[in-house]
Amino acid sequence: MDFQLTRRHLELALDRLARKDRHIALALEQVGYPAERRHGEPSFEHLLRILVGQQLSVKAAASIFGRLQIALGGEFQPERLLALTEEELRSLGLSRQKISYARGLSQAVLEGRLVPAALVDLADGSVVEEITRLKGFGRWSAEMFLLFALGRPDVWPADDLAIQAGLARIKKLPARPDRRQTDALAEPWRPDRGAAAIFIWHFYSNAPLP
Repeated sequence: MDFQLTRRHLELALDRLARKDRHIALALEQVGYPAERRHGEPSFEHLLRILVGQQLSVKAAASIFGRLQIALGGEFQPERLLALTEEELRSLGLSRQKISYARGLSQAVLEGRLVPAALVDLADGSVVEEITRLKGFGRWSAEMFLLFALGRPDVWPADDLAIQAGLARIKKLPARPDRRQTDALAEPWRPDRGAAAIFIWHFYSNAPLP
C-alpha cells in the first residue's frame, strides 16, 4: 500500500473535516495545514526511533537518537546495535529497560521474526499485532509506525497525551479527555482520523496558549 498521508491528502482531509466540524475549521484558520510527516521507508531504524521516543519529549528523544546514530556509525543495522555494550548504550541516554527492548527488536529483525518492509502489505490491525508481539512495543508504538512509516489515513492514537491535550484545546474542553472520550470525539472524523491526529499535534505545538 502506498503512503497516503501526503501533504495533498492532509489538506483535502482537513478541508473535509473543517466542513463538518467548526472546531477544526477554527483551529485550521489559526495554525494552517501541517507539514507531511513521513519518516522514511518502513525499517528497523524507524522502529528504533519510536522506541527511543517512548515517554520522552520530542527534544529529549531527538537528542538521544542523535547520539545513538553517531554510536552506530550512521548505519541502523541490528547487528551494530547488538555489538554495543550496555554501558555504551546507557551513556547515550537509554534506560536499562529500553536497552533490553532495543536488543529484543534487533534480535527479532535479525532472525526474521519481524520484517519491517513486509508490514507495508498488511492491514492496520495486522500491523498492530505484529509490532505488539515485541516486548516494549504497545499499541501507541504500532500507531506511530502506522502513521509515520506507512501513512495509514484512519489511525487514531487516542492514548497519546499530546493528542488528548490538543483535542481539549481545540474542542474547548474543561479538562483533558481520557482515551474513551478521545475515541468518542474522533468517531465522526472517520475515515480521516490520521490527518486529524497530525493536525492536532501541529496545533498543540504551534497555537498560542489561551
